[in-house]
This record gives sequence, C-alpha cells and structure tokens, in this order.
Amino acid sequence: MEPLFEKLKGNAVASKQRIVLPESLEGRTLTAADRVIGEGIADIVLIGDRGQILAKAGELGLKNIDKAAVVNPDDARAMEPYAELLYELRKAKGMTLEQAQAKVKDPLYLGCLLIKHGDADGQVAGAMNTTGNVLRAAFQVLKTAPGIKSVSGAFIMLLPEGSPYGENGVMVFADCAVLPDPDAQQLAQIAVCADQTARALGGMSDPKIAMLSFSTKGSASHERVDKVVEATRLAREMNPDLKIDGELQADAAIVPSVGASKALGSEIAGHANVLVFPDLGVGNIAYKLVQRLAGAKAVGPVLQGLAAPVNDLSRGCNDDDIYRTIILTCNQAINKQQN
Repeated sequence: MEPLFEKLKGNAVASKQRIVLPESLEGRTLTAADRVIGEGIADIVLIGDRGQILAKAGELGLKNIDKAAVVNPDDARAMEPYAELLYELRKAKGMTLEQAQAKVKDPLYLGCLLIKHGDADGQVAGAMNTTGNVLRAAFQVLKTAPGIKSVSGAFIMLLPEGSPYGENGVMVFADCAVLPDPDAQQLAQIAVCADQTARALGGMSDPKIAMLSFSTKGSASHERVDKVVEATRLAREMNPDLKIDGELQADAAIVPSVGASKALGSEIAGHANVLVFPDLGVGNIAYKLVQRLAGAKAVGPVLQGLAAPVNDLSRGCNDDDIYRTIILTCNQAINKQQN
C-alpha cells in the first residue's frame, strides 16, 4: 500500500469511525468490510437481515462479518426514530409520515439517517446503485456543509515514484465527477472544498490551488476565462487563508519555469498541487489521461461539500476500491470532527 494510504489507515485505526455499508449482500462490499473489520480500521454497520448477511458471508468464506452491527429496515419498531427524523426533515417538501415510514426501508436513505441521527459517521455505497441514487439520499437527508450549495467530486492522484509534481507525489484534481458546467460561485466552492480534501485525504500540509483555464493572467479574452477569474476572487472571499491563483494554464500551474515566465510574482504558478478545472468535461478527461499516460493512480471520486461524508463507488469497482474508499471516508469523518 502507498505511503499516503498507510498514513490514512493509521489515522482510521487510531480514531475508529462507524461506517455504513447499505449494500450488505453485495460480495465485493462484504469482502471489503471483512478486511476492514479484521484490520481494526472502522466499525462497520450493515443494513439488512442479519441471517441473510451471515449466510452470504459464509458463502464467501469471510470470518469477521459477525462483528459488524446490523440494522434491519424491516424492524418497524427500530425504524420509528428514523422515520420521524425523515418526516421532520422533509415535511416542508410535502412528505407525509407514512411516506417517511416507507422511505426508511431504502438502505441508502436509512444509512444517511443513521448518520443524521448520530448513530454512524459516514457511508459508502454505489457498487449496486447509481450515483444519482446515492447523491439523492445524501442531499435530502444530510444536505450540504455550511456555506456550500453544491457537491463536487475530487480525485486523489498518486503520481509515479520520482515525479517532480505535487506534494510528495500527490495531487488533487476537482471537479472530475459531478458538476457538468459550474458557474463562478460553484467553481469557488469546489476550490474551497478541494483545499479541505487535500489536507484531510491528500496528506498535504500546504495545498496550492490553481484555477485552470486556457488563458494565463489575461493572455486570452473570453467569458469562460472571466468565469475562472471571478471564481478565484470568490474563493478568496470565502476563505482568505487559501493559497490560490488563477486564471492559469496547466503548464503555468505546475512547471516552475513556465509559471515564472507566464505569471511572474505568483506563489502558486509553477508549484500548484491542487488543480481546479473549469468544467466537468475538462476535469474528467484530464484525470483519465494522467492516469493512463503518466501511470498515475486515481483514487476516488471523493464527494466534497456534503455535511457528512458519503462516498459513491463505481459499479465496476473491486473490493480493494471499496476498502480504500472506506479508509478515505473514515478520514473525512475524523477531519469533520476535528474542525
């Protein structure tokens, strides 16, 4: 395991969090959960019927699943406080108590309600569910963090050994997963959240954020450039302590000689380790190219901006991906508690 993940794993073991896995009969999920429990990384909460879960674990040859907490959505008495909580959260939107009682049977919603109720610290799902379903439950129950209106997705990029870029070979790319065409305000929020992600999950002591564009410091004139300039200004307003600059082209952001030439006097140009892309198309393409052409490992996406950590998996993930995402989610929860 990479040094960064060894550190994150150590953090999780030292401050054990309660992580909900709603997809309790999914083989990869159970395999990851078994490993997490065995290594003492987190307290796992599974949603479903204990007998069915243990039977599936037996089929897979797993040894630790009996140590997980299990919440059964078919236990009407146990569901009462969560149904009442959901009703209070959604009654202004027209939800009735009867509808809330039905909705808590949905494991994605129940997992988020466990977090909201204080019975869990984070959730990992998506091996069997779409991103839309995972996010919808999180939006409606947990909502966004204070000052943030949009959720975005970041990737932790682990660069090949010896790479001169990033902080200790780590970079953060955002948004590469959620918002197709963020406006200036949303782009600013992505930057603020990416700074938090870099510190909590990227192991960075000194995030330097570049707001990327096809222009550097006025070298081109276009409304898309104006958006990035405005987003940079708004991000500084949101958090005056941010180390951020824009608009910068990618080479000006990460190559010292180019940064010194194109953006003289910038403390970020040439030294950026957090890259904020102007739209989802650019971000998604960029992380995949760096992953494939440079041999970087892309970890994520990590969801940013929610009031509590919920992370979405690719339906093509493997059990190691889920294991790593649980570790990331633990560290997000630890960071939230510390701040």
